[in-house]
Amino acid sequence: MRINKFISDTGKFSRRGADRLIEEGRVFVNGKRAKIGMRIAPGDDVRVDGNQLYITRNNVYIALNKPVGITSTTEKNVPGNLLDLVQQPFRVFNIGRLDKESEGLILMTSDGDIVNEILRPENEHEKEYVVRVDRPITPEFLENMASGVRILGTKTHPSKVEQLSKYEFNITLTQGLNRQIRRMCEELGYEVYALKRHRVMNIHLGNLPIGQWRYLSKKEKNTLFDTLDYEPREW
Repeated sequence: MRINKFISDTGKFSRRGADRLIEEGRVFVNGKRAKIGMRIAPGDDVRVDGNQLYITRNNVYIALNKPVGITSTTEKNVPGNLLDLVQQPFRVFNIGRLDKESEGLILMTSDGDIVNEILRPENEHEKEYVVRVDRPITPEFLENMASGVRILGTKTHPSKVEQLSKYEFNITLTQGLNRQIRRMCEELGYEVYALKRHRVMNIHLGNLPIGQWRYLSKKEKNTLFDTLDYEPREW
């Protein structure tokens, strides 16, 4: 692991902040001054200003029900960010995004490695949404949404679509283009009034209240790891 990632994963500094500490000569590895870009191994003694750093051995995995109006970022300088809702003693990251006007399930974690595993496009992990539009849904609209719509210079992947009511439908995507569902609906002459994500892979929102969060259960984590063929690393 690169040293700036290790320092970042302790939750005390960003990677850029870690690089600055290294440049300032404040970081030592096994008693020797650290260098930018160097790699470290489990068991190495890493210290900043003489204080030894550790990565928590028990990463957290969180399900959050994001409200409308909250920005999908952990940058504390952004008003209405995710960390205003999820308070943790160490650094956590959001896995993917929901636009500000949308609500629903966002996964968060202190495990930086699993973020890339879930978001890697070629893995085509399912994400499920309930969408309310401005006018009655037609069979043609459902067929087009399911087969793919041309947006952003490409045709969206086929998706599972089910009508729920006159104005609502359920859609399951396996890709994550920017504002994908809203753009697809707009291309077909519809406007999205409400959009809520209620599932990511095997993780369901369930009855989690808006603005609240919970830790994933052991069963949820094990199923997630098995699906990803992923083994969390301990340092």
